Amino acid sequence: MIFGIDLTALLPFIAVGFAAQMVDGALGMAFGVISNTLLLSLGVPPAMASAGVHTVETFTTAVSGISHALHKNVNWKLFLRIAVPGVIGGALGAYVLSNIHAATAKPFILAYLTAIGLYLLWRSRHYPPHERSPKIVEPLGLAGGFLDAAGGGGWGPVVTSNLLVQGSSPRTTIGTVNTAEFFVTATISATFITQLGLKAFTVATIGLLIGGVIAAPLGARLAKRVEPKTLMLMVGVVLTLTSVYNLYLALR
Repeated sequence: MIFGIDLTALLPFIAVGFAAQMVDGALGMAFGVISNTLLLSLGVPPAMASAGVHTVETFTTAVSGISHALHKNVNWKLFLRIAVPGVIGGALGAYVLSNIHAATAKPFILAYLTAIGLYLLWRSRHYPPHERSPKIVEPLGLAGGFLDAAGGGGWGPVVTSNLLVQGSSPRTTIGTVNTAEFFVTATISATFITQLGLKAFTVATIGLLIGGVIAAPLGARLAKRVEPKTLMLMVGVVLTLTSVYNLYLALR
């Protein structure tokens, strides 16, 4: 027991944060989706899970965004086109999730996460076409922000993958979406605070933060050794199986 926190209760969440950040650091997406799926499987209520995940992501995306900006990986015109609607969608998603009963929300969230897992499986077998400017951007940012808050994750898989499908440059797309994600997650976290109060931040939040920080440099190294296609396939398999299983339990 340290500072009133039971370490045995903290360890599972540290493990979740570590595993999710390892994948996210190597793949550039899926920290929120993986964390939220595993938190739901550990019995954390949907709104609490999403609030905790986004609090942690506020720190991790701040570091990621600064790094991408310094390396000139950010398309600032595209950034504004996705960040503003993303913030609006994120606030709406957090408000909706905070004001509906957890039992009602859980099946829908798990169904959404299952869809994300299946989409990642598809993306692992299909790569984007030749580079061109994306046409559908603002609606994508709005939907990505809303689903990210409502599902506890999904901004990266939804926005990045769709922009790549439209032919956007992989390097600047990943950098731009990651930089915009800081403002989206900060807004979502602030909305959860106004709706749920400080009770939204539990031992799960602390565990995710510790695990995520430890894994951050290791995930970057992993990215150099494992093919993104293989990692995306692995993420899709894990998310799909975990979400389908928990959806079955929720609907029983």
